[in-house]
Amino acid sequence: KFGLILQWFGSTGAMVFGGVVPYVPQYRHIRRSQNAEGFSTYVCLVLLVANILRILFRFGRYFETVLLWQSIVMICTMLVMLNLCTNVRMASELSTKRRSFIDGKDEEIRVPKRLFLDFEWNYFWLWSRFMDYMQCVLAFTLVAAYMTYLLLDSTLFVETLGFLAVFTEAMLGTPQLYCNYQNKSTEGMSVKMVLMWTSGDTFKTVYFLLTQAPVQFWTCGLLQVLVDFAILFQVYYYSRYPQKPAPHTVSHTTSAKAL
Repeated sequence: KFGLILQWFGSTGAMVFGGVVPYVPQYRHIRRSQNAEGFSTYVCLVLLVANILRILFRFGRYFETVLLWQSIVMICTMLVMLNLCTNVRMASELSTKRRSFIDGKDEEIRVPKRLFLDFEWNYFWLWSRFMDYMQCVLAFTLVAAYMTYLLLDSTLFVETLGFLAVFTEAMLGTPQLYCNYQNKSTEGMSVKMVLMWTSGDTFKTVYFLLTQAPVQFWTCGLLQVLVDFAILFQVYYYSRYPQKPAPHTVSHTTSAKAL
């Protein structure tokens, strides 16, 4: 009996915290290199939207509490990642400005602030302060919660909400996939993170199947695993067939090699 209890706590802990473990090496890499260019912050956007929708879905259709806690922990983790990436990016932009010279003197220019409340679509999710990301997340949560409250009795709405939650999460790797494609390189991206994505998504999909979770969960889990393998293929392809020359010098703003 004691062994079963330990096994239950082990599987529960793996489900709740297993999803955030892949971001530990990426977080350490960004802090060490002081460069966040290799990591797409749209990954954070995807996971924030997906987990907020999943929490709202639970009001219309019950699922295991462990999945609820998984969403809460993931939301907190993505906010921590966003805070780090925003600080690193703004420090890098400010440093670049200060290295400009006019008449032999440093040019002290303030980096233009991009704010959420400016409602400029060109700068969406590229804001200058972490507070702007918080404002956006809060606004989305309030609007989505209000719509859920109004349409909670609609089976079609609830099922659509559940599908959007897991489908959005299934698209988790696509911003990173596109970022790698644009850069023609996976430099700056933690390979450990992607390997952990793959193992975690595989475990999660099997868990959904064994616990008979709603069909939206395991079908989108399979799609997520496919995207993970596509990113791993990029790692292999761009390392074997480099698309751009490697930098000759390394500075504090240059991306370090992927972990």
